[in-house]
Amino acid sequence: MDRLDSIVNKALSRRSFLAGAGAVAATTAVAGCSSGSNGNNVLTTTSAVTGYSDADILNFALNLEYLEAEFYLRAATGNGLQASDTTPGAASPYQTVGAVTPGYAGIVPVTASSPSNQQQILNEIAYEEQEHVRFLRAALGSAAVPRPAIDLSFFAMLATVAGITSPSPFNPFASFDAFLIGAFIFEDVGVTAYSGAAPLISAAGVAAGYLNAAAGILAVEAYHAGYVRTSITGRGISTAGGGGNLGSTYINIANQVAALRATLTVGNSAAPSTTGSVETQLVLPTATTTPSAIVPASATTAVGFSRTVNQVHHIVYGSATVGVAKGGFFPSGTNSIFATTTA
Repeated sequence: MDRLDSIVNKALSRRSFLAGAGAVAATTAVAGCSSGSNGNNVLTTTSAVTGYSDADILNFALNLEYLEAEFYLRAATGNGLQASDTTPGAASPYQTVGAVTPGYAGIVPVTASSPSNQQQILNEIAYEEQEHVRFLRAALGSAAVPRPAIDLSFFAMLATVAGITSPSPFNPFASFDAFLIGAFIFEDVGVTAYSGAAPLISAAGVAAGYLNAAAGILAVEAYHAGYVRTSITGRGISTAGGGGNLGSTYINIANQVAALRATLTVGNSAAPSTTGSVETQLVLPTATTTPSAIVPASATTAVGFSRTVNQVHHIVYGSATVGVAKGGFFPSGTNSIFATTTA
């Protein structure tokens, strides 16, 4: 992807907003998964962020791209981002770069046991996520935050809480099909995160090209998500009636993940949802499937869902609790002014 040289080091305007509007009570969905929990499942309140810049929005996206890039690169190569892609910008207030914690006894890249066509898919997605990191860092220049500490072992705990008992412990690097489930977790969140953050970009940021850049990245993430969802559903179609681990088993695992995500995004407007609590499920397509067996979209408009920066943090931390600032995939929190969850 070409760099947007025109937006590097441009002045970024500030304006006010209320993140996660409304005070909504919620219960802790993942007990013990977040170090921000008080142990009694009693919610605490926190003040919403009252000001942000376009750079803060791009850095929010950069945190997510760091996470995705680490996952895909390790699946494809066994190694993560280069050091030059993780360090802070000169003007960054964040000066600590946490280590990536694989959580497994030496990650064996998925490609080690995959056919060449699957290896090429892994390589392509890993390359694109790496380039997203570099693209956003170039756009932010000296304001780019460093990669936060990332713990990929949270996949196993997330799977346990979601009720996934086989395979156990869940390891997204164990096979290409397990990798698809890990990708399902990240891509769905990534697509909705870009959609939700785009309206927060200022008029000056739109003129500078930020909205266009965000739309371009969203499109690539959506292509990834579409491939992942189609692959999981396709495995169900190919083995319908025949059983086996590659059929409805993986559709069920994906839906268990989706159901857990829905419990983590608090509020009556928790997205993606038409009721506030149920996320679109994958099903084997039939003549009466409405509106889609694959695409997560509104049943009435076929428009894709969005998630707020707050809802995204609830998911990646693995906690519906208000006032949590770290946990889950980000054991020390994201390097973001939105890092503390609100209602």
